[in-house]
Parts: sequence; C-alpha cells; structure tokens
Amino acid sequence: MDLGSNREAILQPTLCEIDDFGPVPVVQPRSVSELGDLVSRAAAADQALYPLGGRTMLDYGLPPERPGLGVDLRGLDQVIDYPARDMTITVRAGITLARLHHHLAAENQRLPIDVPQADRATLGGALAVNISGPRRYGCGTLRDYVIGISAVNDQGQEIKAGGRVVKNVAGYDLCKLFIGSLGTLGIITQVTLKLRPRPEEQALVTLGCRAEVLEALLDRLHQSQTRPVCLDLLNGPAAQRINQKVGTNLPEAPWVVVVGFEDNRAAVCWQVRQVIKEVPADLALGLDARVSQPTEPLWQALVEFPAAPAARATFQANLLPSATTAWCRQVTDLFPGLRLQAHAGSGIVLGHLEGDLPLERLQAGWKALQATAAAARGNLVLRRCPTPWKKVLPVWGSPRGDREVMRAIKENLDPRRLFNPGRFVDGL
Repeated sequence: MDLGSNREAILQPTLCEIDDFGPVPVVQPRSVSELGDLVSRAAAADQALYPLGGRTMLDYGLPPERPGLGVDLRGLDQVIDYPARDMTITVRAGITLARLHHHLAAENQRLPIDVPQADRATLGGALAVNISGPRRYGCGTLRDYVIGISAVNDQGQEIKAGGRVVKNVAGYDLCKLFIGSLGTLGIITQVTLKLRPRPEEQALVTLGCRAEVLEALLDRLHQSQTRPVCLDLLNGPAAQRINQKVGTNLPEAPWVVVVGFEDNRAAVCWQVRQVIKEVPADLALGLDARVSQPTEPLWQALVEFPAAPAARATFQANLLPSATTAWCRQVTDLFPGLRLQAHAGSGIVLGHLEGDLPLERLQAGWKALQATAAAARGNLVLRRCPTPWKKVLPVWGSPRGDREVMRAIKENLDPRRLFNPGRFVDGL
C-alpha cells in the first residue's frame, strides 16, 4: 500500500509479529486526521489494519486473517478536557493507564478499573478487550464508566457517540458496543470517562481455607454486612508464587480468600473487624488483616496476576458466581500445579498453565472444563497460548447464541473487514 502523505507517520521502520503471522509493518499516526487518511487508503487498497497499543494483549484472539498494517495508537495520547469538578475526563485512546492515573491522582480522583502492566497498557486496548480485575466486584467494569467515545470507521471518518457529561445519553449504547469488540468495529480514538473519588483508606483481609469448606466460607462472605470491593480466590500455588514474588505472607493453605475494602478510615476499620467477626473459626485456617500501605504489594499482585509471560497458556472462564468454587476445584484436580485466581464475586476465573504440557493432555481436559462451564451457563476462553494450539483448541470457547447478531453488526460497521479481521469470536 502506498502511504502517500502518511509516509511521515512511520517514525521508524518497525515491525510487529502477531501470533507468529510474520512481520507486520507498523505505522504511528500523530493525529486523528492522519489516522483517517490512513484508513481511507487502506480501504481503497483492501489492506487490513491491526490496531496496536501497549501490545500487552497481542496474543489475545485468533491469528490474523490476512497481511496488513499495524496501527500504533500511542501517538494519540493527549488529555483533551479534564473538568475535575464534574468528575469526568476526555482523553485520546493511546494514553497509558499509568499516565491517566497520574493525572487523576492530582485531583484525588481515579478510574477504579484494574489493568495489568498499566505503564504499557493503553486505554484503547483496555476497552478493546474490556479488561477488569479484582475491584470488578465492587466497582464494575469499563462499560460502567465510558460516557462518550469516538472512533474512525471503515471510511476514514471519525464517528462519535455519547458525550462529555454524565446525563448525555445520546448514542450511549454504541459506546458499549465498541467495548470488548477487540478493535473489529473501528479504531477508537477518544474516550470520555466518569470518575470516582480516591478512597481515604484501603484494607485487605486474607483467609486460608480447606477445599471442603471453601464454598461455605464464600457463602458466608456473600451474606456479610460489609461491602467489599474485592472478593478474590487464590489456589495454593498462586498464593505461594505471590508470597515469593512480592514478599507477602498469605496463609499457607490449599485456598486463600482475599477480601478488599475501600472507603473512609472509620468505615474500612469497622468492615475489617466485622468480617473477621462473621467468619467462624472452623471455616478458616488463618486470618491476616492488613490496613493501608502494607496492602499495596498484595493489591498490585492481584491486579498483575493475568500478566504471566512465563506461562505456557492462560485461560479465562466466565461463570455464574454460584458455580465458581466447584469449577475451580475441578480445574485444579485436572491440572495439578496450575496457578489460579478467581474473582469469586463476579464469576471470572483466570488460570496459568506452566511447564511442558502436552497438547493432547490439554485437549482432553479442556473438553471436560468447557462442558462444565457451558453447563453453568458460562464460557471458557484461551487468553494466551502457543499459536499452533489455536488451530485445534476453541480459543473463544463454545459457539455463542448471539453469533449471527455479532456478524450482522460487523457487516454493517466494517463490511470490507478492514479492522483486525479474523481475530474475534467466530473469526469476525
């Protein structure tokens, strides 16, 4: 493809590999108009475009459908508008989460979404995969905070939905449509977010637990008078790795439950005392309550758990919360040594498979896990694995009932299949 006037957008002759697909040339537009011109030329040449941010989730999804250009959006990283008193901010999608958090901290505000590798991960990338973490239980997901979005469509035009004020609902559903679409509907350029105040205090309570009482313990915590923002579950190997890596002292137990609180100091202190009081001694092997700064290493370890470059494969199960504990016990029985983290209040389970795991053994176990997840009205997705595995394993899990709706949306918004073709559910 002749880049024409966009040739200066190539800052250096960089290449990027996506799923062993081969070197993909990468361009970095410096403005939305440059990006629009690039998309127009790509459409005329039937050239695929692969949006790139911090490249922390580049292995996510199926291999690319055809050769194309990588579009590095990190040059679009400006703060457009920050009326702090309105508790909203408008930024370009290429801004990193770390830089966004830095701006918000100056006004004692935050976006309470946990994103691993925040120093590299961009807001646009986080939106594309709809990432969330431990605080999802109490704070929600990105869909709860995006009130306006702009994107470049397949004709090179910037389209807008929503607005810069919370009460503006025009085009609001289109915002949600782009979130979690893996960049297949257009290239997100700008986002308006609503914000929350930074909490005065944080605390974590950790409880070691035997497998046979795990479900009873979580049931008791679900009925608690407290209001945790995090209710996470770690299996023994995951807890041990965190202890080794960041120097925490999580209980040595088959399972460890981590309960997180954020509020003013009085409310957090009361909740810590209350949750300890509510848990009978026969349900927990050990209690370890931590308040304020000592909690930071463990919070960060929980947030960073999905980013495990040494893992052979990483999966994510999306389940009913009521089915989470039984499924977690099954997967740890099938794959001893697996490191597992579950957002037990939300039904999200993340697991890392390590070592020289034969594909044949994984296939057999995978079918059983997928069937169990489907029976619980859930799904099982491969977030990262060797590229050859993607040819024989269902990367996006069981066939979805809404696949025809998704296909119709793709055909309407990107009929030429320019954006990230072949990488999303059902090869969209």
